[in-house]
Amino acid sequence: MRRFRKAKIVATLGPASLSAKMITKLYSAGVDVFRLNFSHGAHETHQEAVNIIRDLEKKVKRPIGILMDLQGPKLRIGKFAKKSIILKPKDIFHLDLDEKPGDETRVNLPHHELYSSLHKGTDLLLDDGKLRLRVISWKKNSIKTEVIIGGVLSDRKGVNVPGVILPISSMTTKDRADLSFGLKQGVDWVALSFVQRPEDVTEAQKAIKGKAKIIVKLEKPMAIQFLPEIINLADGVMVARGDLGVEVPPEDVPSIQKRIIHLCREAGKPVIVATQMLDSMVANPTPTRAEASDVATAIYDGVDAVMLSAESASGKFPIETVSIMDRIIYRVEQDEIYRQMLDATRPQPLPNVADAITSAARQVAHTIGIAGMVTFTESGATTLRAARERPEAPIIAVTPTLATARRLALVWGVHPVMAPDIHTFSEMVNRGCKIAFDQKFAKQGDQIIVIAGVPFAVAGGTNILRIAKIEKFSEES
Repeated sequence: MRRFRKAKIVATLGPASLSAKMITKLYSAGVDVFRLNFSHGAHETHQEAVNIIRDLEKKVKRPIGILMDLQGPKLRIGKFAKKSIILKPKDIFHLDLDEKPGDETRVNLPHHELYSSLHKGTDLLLDDGKLRLRVISWKKNSIKTEVIIGGVLSDRKGVNVPGVILPISSMTTKDRADLSFGLKQGVDWVALSFVQRPEDVTEAQKAIKGKAKIIVKLEKPMAIQFLPEIINLADGVMVARGDLGVEVPPEDVPSIQKRIIHLCREAGKPVIVATQMLDSMVANPTPTRAEASDVATAIYDGVDAVMLSAESASGKFPIETVSIMDRIIYRVEQDEIYRQMLDATRPQPLPNVADAITSAARQVAHTIGIAGMVTFTESGATTLRAARERPEAPIIAVTPTLATARRLALVWGVHPVMAPDIHTFSEMVNRGCKIAFDQKFAKQGDQIIVIAGVPFAVAGGTNILRIAKIEKFSEES
């Protein structure tokens, strides 16, 4: 099944979409990668989803990516004796390590690591930023705060601490158990939550041991201070705008999003824009015009993928949501302004052979109007460099490695294809032509570009560009 768009769609599975029938419909509607949210659901439920996706993959004979999203540490208050309280501005309110139910004057905050990280004037945001408390003083087991923005506060609401690096690992005991399970299931990407600094990514790399690629979720403002270093370590990035928007002013989120996209495109690493993209479709069959514009803006910026969360996991219209997102992407990519924007923001090639080859391939493809760009790749590196160029022609990634094919399902403009190893230059050209023809990217008489590295089966050695003409194949061959 060929997609007639370059940007990809990631969809979260949940109660509304966990059946084999629904997953098949979601894939047919346009999903390229399925997200398993480990903040919810038992391992048995996620295993069932993986089995369904892998069965579907065999039926459609197309690689399908699976992204597991780790929950990460969640700071939450304890419970109240009356389930909820009302806080008013200028009230004095205490947070402490006492586990007894809270009242209008105090509540338990069972995160002792937090107490040593605060200072006078630190703001604590509760319930996704709806309430704001300001630290007046603190001890090793209690925090005295003044209510700046009040409201209703109920059991187990979340706590955010903007502007402070917390001495907390991005991976909890639960995350490590979930990760072990997910890697055994063969997930392709692991989304890492609560990343604050480069060391968090390094810690995850040690735990994953190369068995999957890492998507860093940028949701903490402190991570933005280390953005180049984090992107350099990560295999891909997710702009988690919902959580990020709790801790930074709303007016800052769009510029941060654009900066992240720009740096990821420069690095040639996949970037996903996520959260509330078509949020009104959780309950309605059509999006707002503002939401459609939001999705379109991300596509104009050249992102690799856009993501659906509650819209496909628990909403009333998961199929319709994927369908409208597919149509928005396709429509934007037909706009001549889209191509102008990609060309204007294309990063300069780095001074190495791989970038010289892929940059030249894009220019050749544009000049002579080739039907497709075929990359032979073992690790995916050649294809990623080709996708960095954002060529007009589709990229057909040919690989003998199933894990590589599945991971490349997330990457802009890439149509991954499984094929056995090649051993000679002529075999490479012939197979590239045959695959482009069979996958209906090229017809007899069309020209394609073939990119590979010699010696074959050696990762990261892109050094060949060949223009080939489709002339030996028929529909029956």
